[in-house]
Amino acid sequence: MTIKIMGICGSPIKGGNTEAFLREALQTARATGAATELVTLAGRDIHGCRHCNWCLKNQQEGRFCQQEDGLSEIYPLVLQADGLLLASPVYFGRLSGQLACFIDRLRAFVFGCHYRGQLKGKVGGALAVGWFRHAGMETALLSISAAFHALDMLTPYGEGAPYGAGGLASLEDTGKPADKEKARVLRDEFGLRSARTLAQRMVELITILKKGRETA
Repeated sequence: MTIKIMGICGSPIKGGNTEAFLREALQTARATGAATELVTLAGRDIHGCRHCNWCLKNQQEGRFCQQEDGLSEIYPLVLQADGLLLASPVYFGRLSGQLACFIDRLRAFVFGCHYRGQLKGKVGGALAVGWFRHAGMETALLSISAAFHALDMLTPYGEGAPYGAGGLASLEDTGKPADKEKARVLRDEFGLRSARTLAQRMVELITILKKGRETA
């Protein structure tokens, strides 16, 4: 049985805290038996959804959206995955603009005449990295989880984190700079444990779902 989990890093910074946090979760998924792939949105030209409703009547095999941009090559990968791990930094108490645009464009799987409902029954996991405590971690995680629900996906959660898994990235989690450390989140042991548990539970749930479908 092959299980594919795709990680989407919604940070504009390559190799930063959010990407490091996501990589830790994907590493656990691989150790649990899944094949994984990481795609970063940093540097990609991904536009917001224009709500032009093109996908409602014109969507066709291999053409998900009217807009041809950096998301065109990601759509097929999303479709092929059994599980999606979406990771975002926390900006102004919410998810990043990059990930928000990505999520909005998944509308193609909700209303598209050809790909409608194609993510139904897949498994989604939410990850967020905040700079300090009480800075909006839950809001970011809830935004991602709400998207999974709209897509009719299933959402397990990490240890002590009912909405997903969050990590903190500043010195002592108080907003103090961490000098030259680019991935201070890797010192947040509780956050890392939550992310790893989330990835493990995703693989477990996907395994159960796949076995159930094979015997149905």
